[in-house]
Amino acid sequence: MNILKSAALAAALLTPSASTFAAETGEVVKQAMTALMIEKNINAIDRNFAEPYIQHNQTVPTGLEAFKGLAAAVIAGNPAFNYQMIRVFADGDIGITHGIYQGFGEMPLVAFDIFRVEDSKIVEHWDNLAPVAPANPSGRSQTDGPVEIGDREKTDANKALVANFYDTVLIGGAFDTIGDYFDGDTYIQHNSNIADGVSGLGAGLKALADAGISMRISKRHALYGEGNFVLVLSEGDISGTPTAFYDLFRVENGKIAEHWDVISPILPDSEAANTNGKF
Repeated sequence: MNILKSAALAAALLTPSASTFAAETGEVVKQAMTALMIEKNINAIDRNFAEPYIQHNQTVPTGLEAFKGLAAAVIAGNPAFNYQMIRVFADGDIGITHGIYQGFGEMPLVAFDIFRVEDSKIVEHWDNLAPVAPANPSGRSQTDGPVEIGDREKTDANKALVANFYDTVLIGGAFDTIGDYFDGDTYIQHNSNIADGVSGLGAGLKALADAGISMRISKRHALYGEGNFVLVLSEGDISGTPTAFYDLFRVENGKIAEHWDVISPILPDSEAANTNGKF
C-alpha cells in the first residue's frame, strides 16, 4: 500500500463518521435536557451549557445568566413544572428534542427545541412552542407515534426527499405533484386540525380556505435529519400574521409516511427580548 493510500485509510479510521457525530450530539442534548428539565437540576446548566450562549426564543434574553434566571423561577421554583421528552435526534452539531412542557405558562405546550453543540456543550438554542390541542379528526395527538430512529444510512436521501417536497409543493405550490411524495393515502397526520391521508390534508386546507384563513410558507430556513426523521424550519404567515413553522416528517421506503408540527406566531423585532432573530 502506498503512502497516500495509507494516509487516507488512517484518516478514515480516525475521523468520526457523520452518524457517530450525530449520536454524540444527541447524547449531549439528551443528558442536558434530562438533568435540567426532568430532574430539575439547575447546576446542570453550568455542566452542559457554555457561553457565549445564543438564545433565539424571542421571549428570553440571550446569554446564560438570563437562562439561569428563567430556570430558577420556572423549573426549580415551580412544583407544577414538568417536561416529557418524546423524541431526540441529531444532525452533525445540531440536536433536536420533541416534547411537552407543563407549568411553563398557563397551559401545556408542545415544543421542538433545537440546540447547537460545541466541544460537548450547548451554545445556541432555537425553539417553537404551541398549546397542546385535542386529538385530531383521526384521533392522533401532536406527539404520539414512532420514536425510534431507523434507516440512518438513508439520512441524505430522506433529507433530499423532504427538501424537494417542501420547496416544490409547500412553498412552490405545485400541489399537482403531491402524490409523488406519498405512498397512496396511507400518510399519518398529527396536526391537530387535519385527518390522516393526502385526502385529509387536502380537506384540511380546503376547510381553512372556506373559513377565510390563508396559510402561506414563504421561506425554508433550515433542514435537519437523522435516519427516518427530518425536521424543517420555515416562515410564512397565517392570514397575514408572521408565523414560524416547524414540520417533522418520518420517511419510510422513500416516501413521506408521517408528519408532526408546531406552528407559532413570530414576534416583531421591537417586542423581542433579544436581537438574535427567530431563526
